[in-house]
Amino acid sequence: MNMRTIDPKRFRSVMGAFPTGVAIVATEWEGELFGATINSLTSVSLAPCMLLFCTNEGSTTGAAIRQRGLFSVNILGHHQSELSARFTGKLKNRFDDLAVAFSADGLPLLEGAAAQLCCRVDAVHKAGDHDIILGEVLSGEEATCNPLVFHKGTYGGFHRT
Repeated sequence: MNMRTIDPKRFRSVMGAFPTGVAIVATEWEGELFGATINSLTSVSLAPCMLLFCTNEGSTTGAAIRQRGLFSVNILGHHQSELSARFTGKLKNRFDDLAVAFSADGLPLLEGAAAQLCCRVDAVHKAGDHDIILGEVLSGEEATCNPLVFHKGTYGGFHRT
């Protein structure tokens, strides 16, 4: 069988047809706050409660999460699209001037998020140019608001049919 692999640009475009939520994973390590935008978040297990997300190989946030062993997941609400860009760009002090609360373990929780989870790193797996971080969920809260949705390179909201 002669199987060719898909061109990375084509793969990105095709996968863009799958709408996803948007979240910011964050942690505190050695007195510094780290955070990154993700859309690769998925639940894995209910017994125990586990989730996974992916970070770019070499991500400083991913490295801080692996070193700390704890992280928060802040699922963004439809009113927080500007935070997605803020935590994707090269801005050094991403948390400056943001309303941030902290969990009992000192994990950053972005106020106004649609949901927040606190997790412990269970395993990290290398996959191509990314790391898959598997986390056991320790706690979670949700708010009443519509989630931020990412589709074909743009942000939108969710509307019930």
